[in-house]
Amino acid sequence: MRLPRMRNVMAWTLVVVLLIVVALLGVRIAGLSSLPELQPWHRLVPQELDVDQLDAADWQAYLAAEAALFERLERELVEPVTQAGTARYSRYASDSPVYPGNLPHDWNRSFILPPQGEVRGVVVLLHGLTDSPYSLRHIAQHLSEQGLLAVVPRMPGHGSVPAALTDARWEQWLAATRLAVREARRQVPEAPLYLLGYSNGGALALRYSLAALEDERLAMPRQVVLISPMIGVTSYARYAGLAALPAVLPAFAKSAWMNVLPEFNPFKYNSFPVQAARQTYELTSEVQHAFDAAETSGRLQRLPPVLAFQSLADSTVSTPAVVRQLFERLPDNGSELVVFDINRSRAASSLLRADMSDLLEALLPSARRNYDLTVVGVAADQGREVEARRVASGSQQVEHQALGVEYPSQLFSLSHVALPFPPGDPLYGSDPVAGESYGVSLGTLAPRGEHGVLVVGLDSLQRATSNPFYDYLQQRIDQRLR
Repeated sequence: MRLPRMRNVMAWTLVVVLLIVVALLGVRIAGLSSLPELQPWHRLVPQELDVDQLDAADWQAYLAAEAALFERLERELVEPVTQAGTARYSRYASDSPVYPGNLPHDWNRSFILPPQGEVRGVVVLLHGLTDSPYSLRHIAQHLSEQGLLAVVPRMPGHGSVPAALTDARWEQWLAATRLAVREARRQVPEAPLYLLGYSNGGALALRYSLAALEDERLAMPRQVVLISPMIGVTSYARYAGLAALPAVLPAFAKSAWMNVLPEFNPFKYNSFPVQAARQTYELTSEVQHAFDAAETSGRLQRLPPVLAFQSLADSTVSTPAVVRQLFERLPDNGSELVVFDINRSRAASSLLRADMSDLLEALLPSARRNYDLTVVGVAADQGREVEARRVASGSQQVEHQALGVEYPSQLFSLSHVALPFPPGDPLYGSDPVAGESYGVSLGTLAPRGEHGVLVVGLDSLQRATSNPFYDYLQQRIDQRLR
């Protein structure tokens, strides 16, 4: 009697699960009506090199494949869109102010910056998801001036069209990382090698370094620098693939997208496909599995030191994950975490949510750590004056360093996207420099109006896009890479 009863329970459980799935898919399909219609750049999927091709290629072969990709986009996308005249302010219309081909430099392409004088090392810089090499141009240029050869690859699926991310896989990004390191070592065989990763590029830098612990063919970096590293993402990303299931039917093609937005940024996608969210989850999971394997084998002790910069307020990646799933797992090897605090000045503190105000204390309780910790924020009882409070590994003694700058009164926090951009950045900066224009100054937008008028949410337009403490970030990187 027990076996038939168990079968009945399993059958009913299956029915309930199927009903829940059908209901969720129904909600998903119903919500598609709020998304704008898909445009050609949401449908054209250019072909990128696969993992085997990337591992067999050298830098010149990758540049050739990249050039062929952009030539195809010019023929099959840019020319028809321009002739149609329906996208006057789009990066895919050649008569648009934000068309990359009309700008001072097309930063969507991979590039290498050699130093002017003696080469004292080489650094590979890895950009983030939906991004392009533009996001690391300032750091690359500065490090080149400091004597480092800077290698900045474009990750497959990036810099072209948002639809490319519906087909790109994290394994391709990791293979592109290996390719860039091979080129770095080819050009600079003996001097120190460094890895620097921003956001998704941070996860790639860590995964590569963990792989190098067990594969002697992979060159090991001497230092790893991470900016807003993607260590943990939202739980939605784990099941994001389910949200795209209706896309198998042409009528529901929009279900493959989380956001469908105008593409007015010349060097970053605004639209975001579900597949990209799934890849972030798979990559961050892969990094944690690699940590587990390295710990079990004892290899983790040979991991190079990590210097990471993280905004306490970050809606893209999990700040708690950076602390608990990265720094609390690192060996005692001279690593350091730099946290950019929220604005705790008297004028701003009354507007802060209680959970945000207490987050720093919850994440970083007063205890001895095996890594250095620096918090950049408003000094106590000093108005808006900013200082760096540093606690060395194994100590509880706080060292104070005044930075000689104030926390901007209109800024209540930094953000995930702000850290690698100086205030003078012409695209994202709050005070863009004169003489260099990329068609739009996103960092100076201050929209006012009624809710529901714009196709872009006000939250995204009000997000901090540059770092008022960029000089400090740059100085700390310099100290590490010397």
